[in-house]
Amino acid sequence: MYFAQNLKFLRTRRQKSQMDLAAELELTRTTLSGYEKNVQPPFRVLIKIAEYFNISLDALIKYQLEVLSEFQLSQIEKGFDVDITGNKLRLLTISVDNEGKENIEMVPVKAQAGYTNSYGDLDFISGLPKFKLPFLPEEKTYRTFQIQGDSMLPIKEGSWVTCSFVENWSHIKDGKACIVVTKDEGIVFKLVYKRLEDKNFLLVSSNRNYSPYEIPVSQLLEIWQFETVNSFETEP
Repeated sequence: MYFAQNLKFLRTRRQKSQMDLAAELELTRTTLSGYEKNVQPPFRVLIKIAEYFNISLDALIKYQLEVLSEFQLSQIEKGFDVDITGNKLRLLTISVDNEGKENIEMVPVKAQAGYTNSYGDLDFISGLPKFKLPFLPEEKTYRTFQIQGDSMLPIKEGSWVTCSFVENWSHIKDGKACIVVTKDEGIVFKLVYKRLEDKNFLLVSSNRNYSPYEIPVSQLLEIWQFETVNSFETEP
């Protein structure tokens, strides 16, 4: 792993002092110095650093950036190294019950803005409402999301859909309904079609009043494949 080496390389390439970069990342200089000496940062800090330098987590951690050409570095910074499978470094934060079994966390509409910023934060995930669906296979990880809008009729606005986590995005079958967690558009529920040769996904609504649109792989944070609709009412 090359994180510490790459962090120092990227900082000096941007002509930033430790003090300057620490301030921009909202860290102390001592903390940043520790990261450059192989202290492992929290996942949320890794994300912040990757976004600051406009590179993927994969590039930040696994590539020795200082041996690359300036052209290769510019390509990485433009997103051309983006993992189109979604399988690399997909670190999923979950909560468990007293018996060590995974909970199904519920993400209500009012928590969805926070979710896109804190999906890797254990405190945030642990604070979400939880429940169990004993009929679902135990080998998958599940999460339940409340639906906004009427773009996926006959599933109505306000419904709750339980979905399974997709580790490898290339395995998604075209036309599958999925919850897609994005950087800029928040959480959407759509039929998903792969356009991996173009590093895009096509998102389609079942309600034809809504036009399909493409979203770059670089904008995706998580994909959850639809499993079932939950017909309960709750005030999380």
